[in-house]
Amino acid sequence: MTDPTLLVGLGGVAGALARHLVGERVEEATYDTLAVNVLGSFLLGVLVSVPVGSDLLLLAGTGFCGAFTTFSSFAYETVRLAEGGYGRRAVGNATVNLVGTLAAVGLGALVASAL
Repeated sequence: MTDPTLLVGLGGVAGALARHLVGERVEEATYDTLAVNVLGSFLLGVLVSVPVGSDLLLLAGTGFCGAFTTFSSFAYETVRLAEGGYGRRAVGNATVNLVGTLAAVGLGALVASAL
C-alpha cells in the first residue's frame, strides 16, 4: 500500500485544480458550485459502490472528491442513512447540514463585517 497521506494529497491537488477550472469555465457561481457538488457526489457514489482498492479510494474519494467538493461526503452519508432504514436520521442530517452551513456563512459574514 502506498502512503495514505501521499495519496490523499495528490488527489487533493488534482481535485482543487479541477474545482478551479470548473469555476473558470462556468460563469455563474451558483451553477459551478452545483456542478461540482453534483459531480463530486456522483463520483464518490461510484467509487464506494464498485470494488476499487483502498489506494484508489484514498486518492480519488478522499483526496480528489474531498478537494473538489465536501458535499459529496455529506450526500453519500445521507443516502446511506436512508438506505439503512434511518429515514428520520437522513432527513435530520440533511437539515442540520443545510441549516448549519447556511447559518455559518451568515455568521462568518456578520463577524467579518464587524471587524
